[in-house]
Amino acid sequence: MSPAIPHLFAIAIDPADIDFMGHVNNASYLKWVQDAVIDHWRALAPAEAVAAHLWVALKHEITYRRPTFLNDAPIAHVVLEKVQGARAMYQTVIKRGEDVLAEVQSSWCCIDAETLRPARLARELIEKFLPGGK
Repeated sequence: MSPAIPHLFAIAIDPADIDFMGHVNNASYLKWVQDAVIDHWRALAPAEAVAAHLWVALKHEITYRRPTFLNDAPIAHVVLEKVQGARAMYQTVIKRGEDVLAEVQSSWCCIDAETLRPARLARELIEKFLPGGK
């Protein structure tokens, strides 16, 4: 199986993200990860698949490494690690240059946009994200 290519997502820091300590509030990282994973899906999936499927987060595990500040320009490096049934497991590393700010392991459920029930992705669609495997 070929390793998945990281999807890069530029993060815009809003003044509202800054907490009483002068750095980004922990809750903002969750929004960033959600935005980055959804951007990854929209960048690689065909338009009809984007219209037919939605993603909901099931779990996030965040390890904070360094604080992030208002004038930083972090980049989320998103990698789809595995798809199992309707679930997808992602790793997102948020960096400022070479500095790792946070590492996030998350699991997501694909749902049918019409029925709102869990939906498995077709193998050929998974291969757009994970060449040669699942």
